[in-house]
Amino acid sequence: MKQLTRATATSCALAAALLVGLTAPAASAHPSPAAPGQGSHGRIPFTEATVTANDNGTYTVEWKAPGIRRVAVRANGRTVATGGPAGRVTVRGLPAADRQWFDLVPERGGSLHLADRLIALQGAVNFRDAGGYRTADGHWVKMGEVYRSDALDKLTTADLAKLRRLSVRTVFDLRMASERTAAPDLVPAGARHVVADVLAGSPTFTAMPTTPAEGVAMMVEGEKFMVSGDTAKSAYRSVFGGIADDRSRAVVFHCTAGKDRTGWANAALLTAIGVPRSTVMADYLASNDYRAEANAAALASMPAAQAAVYKPLLDVRPEYLNSGFTEVGKEFGSFTAYEKRALGLDAGDIRELKRDLLVG
Repeated sequence: MKQLTRATATSCALAAALLVGLTAPAASAHPSPAAPGQGSHGRIPFTEATVTANDNGTYTVEWKAPGIRRVAVRANGRTVATGGPAGRVTVRGLPAADRQWFDLVPERGGSLHLADRLIALQGAVNFRDAGGYRTADGHWVKMGEVYRSDALDKLTTADLAKLRRLSVRTVFDLRMASERTAAPDLVPAGARHVVADVLAGSPTFTAMPTTPAEGVAMMVEGEKFMVSGDTAKSAYRSVFGGIADDRSRAVVFHCTAGKDRTGWANAALLTAIGVPRSTVMADYLASNDYRAEANAAALASMPAAQAAVYKPLLDVRPEYLNSGFTEVGKEFGSFTAYEKRALGLDAGDIRELKRDLLVG
């Protein structure tokens, strides 16, 4: 395989995703009402907390709150479960909702307002909330403010209505012109569509990998371009400017599969507001789970040898994201310097971003 530029490497991966038709319909819907004040009564004592919507219409709520004797789980204005400093409860019998929210209310300290991270849509499989994570210093990222997604061209009328009810006001499209032309975005009524082309002006692809190792190398080089490429810096600067603007939220940023260009955008956001690297990595790798069915179908349609070469292009792997963070250190010296020089965010901007997106 001939030597690829970083832009070309990333483009090849994206082109591969387009060629094998990765978008597939998702499960049934749960859109959300506006979230009330989250964690508004002091320090939040929860160290872990998640909500999972199950296929049978129930919800699993889990938490850890060391030193707290009693936690009430509330939904739709009533207590639906209680527990102690650590709990795992299954909630049944709730009425159908666009997105089911739960309040975890401890006996003292701030509460948490959480929902399942996945926004179930018929026309996208990797549309999920960027929030619901704990920072290293004990704050929590609000849910319902920022979303990440795969392509939006197959959204149904019901999907679009749901996103409008989720108060989506701005959609940042990270894709190349060829992708946007082939599969134009569908956006909810009243939302602003902003092109933030990470690979603007780069070749679509000039060479494809011929071995799995070449595929991995392509993805690693592509991740580096997302950090230091000029068009990438400009695109992500636009996205972060939108996230920081109260009038723009809720914000969605997306690419084709919602894992590479979108993955770095969310990794950079979570890192900037203080989420630990291990959590950032887990969020990044979750695309393997959300895209598992679509990826398996794509690979099953190919001869085995071809599928082995393509699989690294469809995956997200720790070495891919790690190469981005390594590139930050190499090109900028620190993540703080990356924020300032690449994203245009100074210390005051980061403080404001934290005030907007964190609770507790």
